Amino acid sequence: MSLIRLAESACQLPNAWSSKLVARFGSGNLKLVRMDAGAYPEECHDYAEGLLVLDGEMVLHVAGQVLRVNAGEIYVVPPGVAHSVGEGSYGSLLILDS
Repeated sequence: MSLIRLAESACQLPNAWSSKLVARFGSGNLKLVRMDAGAYPEECHDYAEGLLVLDGEMVLHVAGQVLRVNAGEIYVVPPGVAHSVGEGSYGSLLILDS
């Protein structure tokens, strides 16, 4: 077992929106991302993706809606649903996927 200091690890990421794999659980991934004020382009996956905001706020565009996901909240994007992150998002994001 190992201790992962998520806040410290996020601050040390060299580039915003470049994920770092911090752990694997079976076929699942736990990735850490540092968000800046810039947007992230639309993407779509054939698997569910959990977006857990550790600190800050994420402006999430999904299914024609704009949602604000705050620290301590998670949004689970279903498989096959296109989504993007809007400008003004900042902080640390934990992505759970397979």
